[in-house]
Amino acid sequence: MRTSRRVSFDVGAERADRVVIEAEVDAPAGAERAVEVALYSGSPAVVLDRFLAEVGRPAELPDWVFGLWASGNEWNTQAEVLRQMELHREHRIPVRNVVIEAWSDESSFTIFRDARYAVREDGGPMRLSDFTFPADGAWPDPKGMVDALHEEGVRVHLWQIPLIKMRPHPVGQAAADARAAREAGVLIREETPDGGLRPYRNRGWWFPLSLMPDLTDERAARWWTEKRRYLVEEVGVDGFKTDGGEHAWGAELAYLDGRRGDEANNTFPTAYAAAYGRLLESAGKAPVTFSRAGFTGSQAHGAFWAGDENSTWEAFRWSMLAGLSAAASGIVYWGWDIAGFSGPIPDAERYVRAMAASVFVPIMQYHSEFNHHRLPSNDRTPWNIAERTGDAAVIDEVRELVELRERLVPYLAESARATIRTSRPLMRPLFFDHPDDERVWAHPIQWLLGDDVLVAPVLEPGAVTWEVYLPQGEWIDARTGAAVTGGAPHLADVAARATVPVFVREPAWERLREVFRPRD
Repeated sequence: MRTSRRVSFDVGAERADRVVIEAEVDAPAGAERAVEVALYSGSPAVVLDRFLAEVGRPAELPDWVFGLWASGNEWNTQAEVLRQMELHREHRIPVRNVVIEAWSDESSFTIFRDARYAVREDGGPMRLSDFTFPADGAWPDPKGMVDALHEEGVRVHLWQIPLIKMRPHPVGQAAADARAAREAGVLIREETPDGGLRPYRNRGWWFPLSLMPDLTDERAARWWTEKRRYLVEEVGVDGFKTDGGEHAWGAELAYLDGRRGDEANNTFPTAYAAAYGRLLESAGKAPVTFSRAGFTGSQAHGAFWAGDENSTWEAFRWSMLAGLSAAASGIVYWGWDIAGFSGPIPDAERYVRAMAASVFVPIMQYHSEFNHHRLPSNDRTPWNIAERTGDAAVIDEVRELVELRERLVPYLAESARATIRTSRPLMRPLFFDHPDDERVWAHPIQWLLGDDVLVAPVLEPGAVTWEVYLPQGEWIDARTGAAVTGGAPHLADVAARATVPVFVREPAWERLREVFRPRD
């Protein structure tokens, strides 16, 4: 549907033989042309290629995005971030990325908590030299921390929110930024009862009443991202977690280009990631953003994760379906919060099964919600899961899985380049390569990772065997090295919970054998 307004799809729900699409329009009743529909013919890969040619193609990201991503919402001091990275080294679990969420003053979202500085009343960009960092503060040496992590091969990503917090009433730089944003005319606005306009105030429960910059406007986006330039160029951060792109609510919102919210709101998350990507590229870095929200066109901008899932088997299953849906829509770099972000921690079995599946998901990352620093900790680190569940084997199992992931990185990087060149998804639903094989629909949560690796995650507790559908062809069981002929379901042994059924196309086995190192 060539529209940015609200659209809903009923794919065979009301009637199995009918697809019903409803779209909001601004055309008068009876108009000859109210909305434009695009139809693409061909195989699934051809359809996706034609769609991406229209909406924007993915950009290749560096190989290091395929390493493990680690974060916890309570890693809110320099000491804690470094402690957690040291624990990865102590347990010999390779980590390539850390996302620091609770780093800022939680008001400006540009300044490290506890930093001292003179308020810049015009709201303009600041430099690292404008700040001093108390030795007893939360972040005594941000640049030193980032430099130390880089020496260990760890990339650093900072959390962002596209809002100016207004509750409680802002003070210091946050207050100056709010005044400057109004004066500069860079905010989304909303209609008033008398027909006028005033700055839009966020209506959600999360950061309510905040102001929102219009990041769909190039001037406003530049005003916003320039305030973050010192973080990239001087502190040395490598990317941003562009969270909360869905806060523009209301048909009557007014954007700087004259569009109303009913037309423009859906375009905001795409513009949000794009703005941060331009900032990174202007500093000579890859446009690595990590977003939750998106819309048509987001395919061209960075990486994505599935959102704040609960730690349940059901959420595990739905997350894998979400990844396949995203991939079929042209998203290349996708991940999820391994074993869930919120609620009680997962038990050892669910955690290890989820970790095993995530070895074969484009972005492999764990994360956990804020728990008000209450004990016991709800971190999703392997050592915390081991301690909380009393199951010490978790650490060894995760180490083995992350080491497998490290060996898989060259294949992932090569396959991602092929995906960007051909539009055949990296995390590929089986129907892409086998559209005429009706049996693939009986096994919807399986995928090809690149051209040669078939993955069938274990999604139920207590499993000792798992049915896998292997399409036509010759396959090798990556765990045992045994040959299997495709064209029928195959029962895989999954008694070991760190096992995920993986099969490699026979012609690629010699090239990939060392990645999997099969056991006799």
